[in-house]
Amino acid sequence: MKPKKQLIWIMTDTTRFDMVGCYGFPGVHTPHLDAMAADGVRFERAYSAQPVCGPARSLLFTGLYPHENGSWGNCMPLGEDIKTIGQRLSAKGIPCGYIGKWHLDGGDYFGYGVCPPGWDPDYWYDMKRYLDELEDDETRLRSRKPKTNMENGGIDASFTYGHRCAERALRYMDEHRDETFFLTVSFDEPHGPSLCPQPYASMYGNCAMPDTPAYHDTLEGKPLYQKVWAKQPTNAALPARLLACNSYIDSEIGRIMEHIRAELPDALVLFTSDHGAALGAHGLSHKGASVYDEIARVPLIFAGSGVKKGAVVEQTVSHADLPATVLDYMGVEIPQSFTGESLLPVLAEGKKEQEGRAFVEFNRYERDHDGFGGLQPMRAIVTDQYKLALHLTDSDELYDVQKDPYDLHNLINDPAYAEVRNELHDRILDWMNQTRDPFRGYQWKCRPWRPEYEPDWNVDGYTRQPENEPGEYRQKDYATGLVMEKAVRKKK
Repeated sequence: MKPKKQLIWIMTDTTRFDMVGCYGFPGVHTPHLDAMAADGVRFERAYSAQPVCGPARSLLFTGLYPHENGSWGNCMPLGEDIKTIGQRLSAKGIPCGYIGKWHLDGGDYFGYGVCPPGWDPDYWYDMKRYLDELEDDETRLRSRKPKTNMENGGIDASFTYGHRCAERALRYMDEHRDETFFLTVSFDEPHGPSLCPQPYASMYGNCAMPDTPAYHDTLEGKPLYQKVWAKQPTNAALPARLLACNSYIDSEIGRIMEHIRAELPDALVLFTSDHGAALGAHGLSHKGASVYDEIARVPLIFAGSGVKKGAVVEQTVSHADLPATVLDYMGVEIPQSFTGESLLPVLAEGKKEQEGRAFVEFNRYERDHDGFGGLQPMRAIVTDQYKLALHLTDSDELYDVQKDPYDLHNLINDPAYAEVRNELHDRILDWMNQTRDPFRGYQWKCRPWRPEYEPDWNVDGYTRQPENEPGEYRQKDYATGLVMEKAVRKKK
């Protein structure tokens, strides 16, 4: 009889890396996440694949980048041929529960309330189901207004989406305590409206985020779109409100972690967030087409079975590594289409030997809303020492993060960095080809600082069809109508 494997994935929305105390910010009250890090492995430099809610989740729960899976902007559904990790695990007989924000069904912010394949419908609880539970329209309006925290004595925890998600998670774990399972608990908090009860609602007063050099960035030598973005006002009350709700949702995570320690001591637990928020850093508001740490860098913590206690991994990792890690832990083969790497060896050793890297993209914030810059195509790579961001319709960015940790000095045209810049550029192009990026074209190659590349209508001149997994349909060659011999081949 195989030993049971239990994996609980906890995530929040809009928790940037410095909104967790153990990342070096003791003024932030997150005792339960701090305890989780002390008992496990904390990744110092983890990056979202696309720092906006839906697309970030689309990679996390499919293993494919937003440009691969179809959900490359909010309110855009996953492609019909895309399998989630819930589908991949449930196909192997592993129960999978998803409780919380999904944002991948193509509906509005709240979703359609319909459980997708691969997940347990008895526990499915997207935000539409939460709204449907509320008594009337007046109550629903209160659930969307930040001032609800302070009006009429505030609210009880039981009113919040986060509390109701945690309650369902506790029930799911009790029901499955004696079997293998994969459970996701996806809080919407601390994302606005950031509802939370006292004492959390008043915990941070009118505080702001720590005053780092990033908050004094003049954007000199930076892309035009950032200067346009910086004209958007930053809500001065937002940092305190986010931090308050962040500390509240830490308490709900604490309830889950206490239950795991008592009832599921051999489970593996991971925590992350989908993205951060600028909150005035670099003069910017919210999230968007950027690899600035305040926007794209997220907390990532593992604890439990097979995890070295108290370790900190300094190298860069990607959210793309998490789906591969889940499947590897559960004993399911990692698909060929995944470009992320399993972190299980790193968790066991508490260290990562090879250089880290993460690819970050941006396409569009949302299908339903104007604004947010509209279409802002970005492809970027983050390594342990550098960041290179290509902006298809604007100028590009290169930062030496070892010498310039706050990304203040754009080195894209610095001759001293030409060699490393070009090497990083070629790595981005290779990744775009490997992942069959539908946005790829000669424009990404022919940047003003790469004069050796010339425009070519055929770009690289390849057909790049997807490789199939064993037993799956193998695609036909357009030129012959026969089963393709090689997925990647020169066009004739």
